[in-house]
Amino acid sequence: MINKTFTAVSAAAFAFAGAASAQELLEMTSGYSKNLPILGTAAVNFVDKINAISEDVEFEHFDPGELVPSLEMLDAVSNGSVDAAYSTSGYWQGKMPAAGLFAAVPFGPEPGEMLAWMLYDDGMTLFQEMYDTNGYNVHVVLCGSYAPETSGWFKQEITSLDDLKGLNMRFFGLGAEVMQKLGVSTSLLGAGDIFPALERGAIDATEFSMPIVDANLGFYNIAKYNYFPGWHQPATMFELLINKDRWEELDERSQKQIEIACMANLTDNFAEGEAKNFPAMVENVEEHGVTIKNWTPEQLKEFEAAWLEVVEELKAEDEMFAKAWADLSEFREGYKTWFNNIYLPRPWN
Repeated sequence: MINKTFTAVSAAAFAFAGAASAQELLEMTSGYSKNLPILGTAAVNFVDKINAISEDVEFEHFDPGELVPSLEMLDAVSNGSVDAAYSTSGYWQGKMPAAGLFAAVPFGPEPGEMLAWMLYDDGMTLFQEMYDTNGYNVHVVLCGSYAPETSGWFKQEITSLDDLKGLNMRFFGLGAEVMQKLGVSTSLLGAGDIFPALERGAIDATEFSMPIVDANLGFYNIAKYNYFPGWHQPATMFELLINKDRWEELDERSQKQIEIACMANLTDNFAEGEAKNFPAMVENVEEHGVTIKNWTPEQLKEFEAAWLEVVEELKAEDEMFAKAWADLSEFREGYKTWFNNIYLPRPWN
């Protein structure tokens, strides 16, 4: 009896171990350190969600640089050296001009409208098409949605946009193209490289994220003027890239579970940003001596005029940009019928 019992228990343990070993493990690099609030924790939260609901697939999270540097993630996922990456397509602006349209559009849609275009119009189809036509072997899933960002931290007050000329500034995505139009020299630095660059004077100003994230990185120690609104990023979308061969090897149930976990992450990510940034703004002012500044309507018009020049140049340069821009513009024109009628006009508050 003892031997039979032992054999049965051993067989059950072996079966369990066999089932566990059969689970698909996907190594996922992130573009953001897990220590960064909201921005970095979103990737960790996605991993927690998918691992909690799936018995067949498991993700393992890695911080930037542990597997590959942030700006090399797309190539690494495409060639299969990394299974997956959590990022935003704006990082690939230098590789594909259309990439920024699926991340953050200057003077573009806020989160609700952006999600509507991507999930219920042609956005996601065009997003995947962009990667396919540029030869990247990846499958893209929308996996995060971000509240608007601040538009920059400056060491000196900007009294007119002429003050921007000659500045060296860290800037992201399509917004960087606009700043260059206005005489700013831009560079795309990772989170951990920004503060040292500000400190040694390699850059004069920076934009990066929302107030709570930027405070975590200590920008207020050097640049005391924080400018709003984030005209360059009214909404920011985040992607989960999975090597297409690995994606196609997964069964349909596992694919759906990944999509569901990402959909939950979209809601979680956006809500947390909306909840936690106003206390961070108050703390920045009251405890760190930050001065909050707002661009004037006239200055915003200048930014927008520069942006529209960038649009025309990119349309002429890149067929995919022109196609995606036309589709987004058509959707936005229709969306006005809803937006202009259903939402309270801004002056009410």
